[in-house]
Amino acid sequence: MIPAPGPLRLTRTDTAGAVRIELHGNFDHQDAHRLLETVTEVLAGPGGLRHLHVDCTDMAGVDSSGLSVLLMIRRRADVAGVRLHLEGRPPALERMLQVTGTRNYLTSPHAGDRSSASTAERASASTQEAIKSRSSGQDPST
Repeated sequence: MIPAPGPLRLTRTDTAGAVRIELHGNFDHQDAHRLLETVTEVLAGPGGLRHLHVDCTDMAGVDSSGLSVLLMIRRRADVAGVRLHLEGRPPALERMLQVTGTRNYLTSPHAGDRSSASTAERASASTQEAIKSRSSGQDPST
């Protein structure tokens, strides 16, 4: 019998101009706030940060609270002029990003680039259209 994954643990590694945060365990409503608190601390630190790597390789599970935190982190990183790298996405996270229409927004270059701002706007519009289509029972691909 495989043991159930435990609560979220974070491993942080700082290098010149970059911070890597590895997620281990469940990224859910019980612990998702811990990643947000850590990232908030990182972004408030001394200047010179250019890249924030969030490594999800050892993430055991994710729920809507985890997704919400990732979206908040993306917005805060954009405001700080820091590029977010969402790496090692397990299948459950990849599926959630695809279904919610947030994959491109979370994985494209930060909004400091004009092209990524329009990508975020398109992702938001696409998500809203998919939600409308689902609620009306229409197939969004037709």
